[in-house]
Amino acid sequence: MATSSAQTPALESNSSELNHFIDKLMKKICVFYDEQSLVDVSFKVSNPTAIIPAHRLILAAASPYFENLFNGHQGINPVIEITDIDSDVFERIITFCYTGQALITVNNVGAMLKAAIVLQLDDIITSCVDYLMTHINEFTLQAAHTLARETQCECLKKRINEHEIQNFMEISRSDEFLNFDVEKLQCILESEKLNINREKDAYDAIHRWFSYDVPARQEQLPLLIACLRLTQFDADFLLTHIQPLPGCELLAFKALSWSSDPAARPKINIRFTKPREGNAGNCGEKTLLASCYDWSSKNVNLLQYNKAEDKWQEYAIIKSDYSSNRTIIMDDNILFIGGGNGGASNIARSWNIRNKTWLHLANMKVARWLHCVVELDGNIYAIGGRNSDSTLSSVERYTTSGGWEYVKSLNVGRCSASAVTFNGKIYVVGGINDRRTESKSVECYNPDSNTWTSCADMRNDYQWSPGVAAYNGHIYVAGDKSVERYDPQRNMWSQICSLEDFHSSLVSLDNKLWAIGGTFHLVYDENNNRWQQKCSIPKSNVLNCFVVPESLLSSK
Repeated sequence: MATSSAQTPALESNSSELNHFIDKLMKKICVFYDEQSLVDVSFKVSNPTAIIPAHRLILAAASPYFENLFNGHQGINPVIEITDIDSDVFERIITFCYTGQALITVNNVGAMLKAAIVLQLDDIITSCVDYLMTHINEFTLQAAHTLARETQCECLKKRINEHEIQNFMEISRSDEFLNFDVEKLQCILESEKLNINREKDAYDAIHRWFSYDVPARQEQLPLLIACLRLTQFDADFLLTHIQPLPGCELLAFKALSWSSDPAARPKINIRFTKPREGNAGNCGEKTLLASCYDWSSKNVNLLQYNKAEDKWQEYAIIKSDYSSNRTIIMDDNILFIGGGNGGASNIARSWNIRNKTWLHLANMKVARWLHCVVELDGNIYAIGGRNSDSTLSSVERYTTSGGWEYVKSLNVGRCSASAVTFNGKIYVVGGINDRRTESKSVECYNPDSNTWTSCADMRNDYQWSPGVAAYNGHIYVAGDKSVERYDPQRNMWSQICSLEDFHSSLVSLDNKLWAIGGTFHLVYDENNNRWQQKCSIPKSNVLNCFVVPESLLSSK
């Protein structure tokens, strides 16, 4: 044997020595590759013709395709011909097997993805899909659809669908949207997380698509109208907009009956009877609910925003034994996670907005304060923060079925940071890093691959839990008075109009960006790059601000 059982624990007992050994080993292997030393196989590829040398052991370890090839009859040949992959793409993939890095561009991402699928390199497949979706404006959505059909790549299909759901408002106004087939549009409209401001936005998109080719789409129209949450429309809308549509008379009648006769509901066959569950895309009118901490009483005051009168009013007072919680809204509940009385706690609790009662959840694995919390795909993530001793890099995920579990840690531990979800990923910004210095850094978590990757640094330091929100295809961060905007597709930050004072929370409501927590709350005028002043907020210490259906607060 190459190593004895007595040697293995010695390496495992010292991770720094093990990492050093692995780094030194890989550097030497890369030197062998660069110098074409000790190579034991060559590949003949075309377009243009080239001979690419390599080491069988490295390729077999990287890919099941190469492992099976070298164990087969053809694999014993010193020169193996590859006919279906161009030489430039193949060489980049071979380099990836040694370095774990692939140079992907808009021009070669399609060919790289096809080759990675053939060669069974899942890491390159993931990298190609990530690159494609972050450069979708350059690659075009139509080209992405074509590539997904050609490769039958399920990962790409899923990411395209998520992109269309998240960016539905923008996509539905494009010319490309008019040529969507009915199956694709039906799949998008069925989603609980469809990113719309109100259900009528989905109706308007269907109407635009239908009007583009009425004769050909008349029979398909009822399939799409049935995807709407029809019970969220009032009787007048159903009678004037839904009932006159060809083939939709029965759908309108069922929705009317559901709304007017609750006793008959068990007998009414209607697909969707509840509002959409997605954070950004629920039906009905939305408003703001701000949580503010009162240091004198140690309570949390909930303030409801009255849009009609442009004023804040008290909704409820929550008696709390803990300070410095991190709060997040999920369904009809506000979750209070971590924090403590002047230190760190692992306690997680849920406060029901409708019946105003507490429910204890499973405790986190680690006591945290000054951490950040987000919800993604029905799961809660507690990220970083501090315990009594140090800054944390660990990340936990909570599911209702399994409780808390560790996922991949941050690349850089940080506290007092903020987090937001966008396009199926989590972005963590700012805070104080594990060296106790202010941080401009940004990290992105991909739940599919359980990995954190570094993004472009922000222009400014944001130390104390900056406000952050996803809005109109970008991520906005506000700290102190400065505000900047991140373009995930270009991995670039840009400065926008500053605030007059500190605002602790940013939210997207009614297709506008709102800044909450200063003397006045503000709405961003994107066209003129300026902030418009709204009413003052009576409590200055805003912990968080949530976008909620007005109907959720009507049970007060």
